[in-house]
Amino acid sequence: MKKVVLVGDSICAWYSQYVEKELEGVCEVIYSNEQNGRFAAFSLHKLNRLLTEAGGKVDLVHFNNGYWDMTTHLNGEMMHPIPEYLHFLKRIINLSRFAGAKVIFATTTPLVDAVSAEDNMGTGVTISARNETVIDYNNAAKALMKAEGITVNDLYEFCIKHPTCYKSEDMLHHSHEGNLACAKLIAEAIKKELDIND
Repeated sequence: MKKVVLVGDSICAWYSQYVEKELEGVCEVIYSNEQNGRFAAFSLHKLNRLLTEAGGKVDLVHFNNGYWDMTTHLNGEMMHPIPEYLHFLKRIINLSRFAGAKVIFATTTPLVDAVSAEDNMGTGVTISARNETVIDYNNAAKALMKAEGITVNDLYEFCIKHPTCYKSEDMLHHSHEGNLACAKLIAEAIKKELDIND
């Protein structure tokens, strides 16, 4: 059975269990919701642990990062400006490839308006972002993925077509409906990348 790793921020944490159900009997889905993957630098650390626990070799890594990296500090600076963000995305790609994995990058999902919401995994961190920033980070990430030959799972374009962008009450994270919808899309992308027909 193919081994698939899911890693990323709280958006990933909430859809992972549903992706696992979608791929039941098809792929072994490896993830951990003990810790939010937060910004890309932390997801790199988390991915290293997940790969180590999986024996160092997996077939595919599907990852997303963005909201934490682009969250705005009091002085107006981003947690990780785009060059730093891209640096850590590239390192996630490199580590995934070292483990023999194909890679899929998922874009950051849209915001209906400027948002300031508490992370829903108990970190106590407030995420602040605007959709214009999401677009900027996504465009930079997609350019990197194109240069690296990485498949992009465009969750942004998928969610923006929904009347509420599949948002929950905090307008940052997804509703239950959104998690289920994203999980189906992600599972299909994984099966396509791994040439799995069911």
